[in-house]
Amino acid sequence: MTFLDQLRAAESANASMLCVGLDPEPSRFPEGVARNADGIYDFCAAIVEATADLVIAFKPQIAYFAAHRAEPQLERLVAHMRSVAPHVPVILDAKRGDIGSTAEQYALEAFERYGADAVTLSPFMGFDSVMPYLQYEGKGAFLLCRTSNPGGDDLQNQRLAYLPGEPRLYEHIAQLAQGTWNTNGQLGLVVGATYPQEIERVRELAPTVPLLIPGVGAQGGDAAATVKAGWRGTAGQTTGSVIVNSSRAILYAGSGTDFAASARAAAQSTRALLQAARS
Repeated sequence: MTFLDQLRAAESANASMLCVGLDPEPSRFPEGVARNADGIYDFCAAIVEATADLVIAFKPQIAYFAAHRAEPQLERLVAHMRSVAPHVPVILDAKRGDIGSTAEQYALEAFERYGADAVTLSPFMGFDSVMPYLQYEGKGAFLLCRTSNPGGDDLQNQRLAYLPGEPRLYEHIAQLAQGTWNTNGQLGLVVGATYPQEIERVRELAPTVPLLIPGVGAQGGDAAATVKAGWRGTAGQTTGSVIVNSSRAILYAGSGTDFAASARAAAQSTRALLQAARS
């Protein structure tokens, strides 16, 4: 089963476009959860168990694990996801961007060490920084396209004068992901939820690739506007999946011993809002 097949299966089984981002910050853990690497596993495993039937994907952010020497716990966590929610794909948020043998090692890390189904990448070193990941049949890669941070304008919103029509850089990336770079249908795009008009523009240029859209919740993105801008479908058929990520608003919805139940309630609310926007 390819990554796109997994996405469609999870979207259908869980009636969801919600992705739960796993960004564990030990300083924010509720009382009773150890603020160390083992606590990171315990906290994230509880969130996974509480939301496994509500999501289209899980997205662990590798820096939150590596900073606390919790890479082995991340390996265990992905294995736990496979046990609890085998139909839900795992997107490793790593934002790698290198070439040659280094990129090959990063791809091995993502897909063989951690067992992720997809990974986020920075495309700014060109196609040879993306190609090693596409050698893994059935795996996915999401290219940073139009991110939510204010500094994204510094590069992503600049026009490329040497190309016909002088597209903005993010528009050019969208066209590459829909076209010549997407040799086996493995690519998706990362587009921030804080720019719904630009989500709509990316969807226009890349009508069939999946969009990973972070920024809903704590970062201020509007869930309904995000779906309306990025989702396209008729008669129950989605032409390009939309994966709307929420991290802190779900992870830290509660601060007591019932934190997992609070996370589930927040996930249910966000999922319902996204589904309502689609219809």
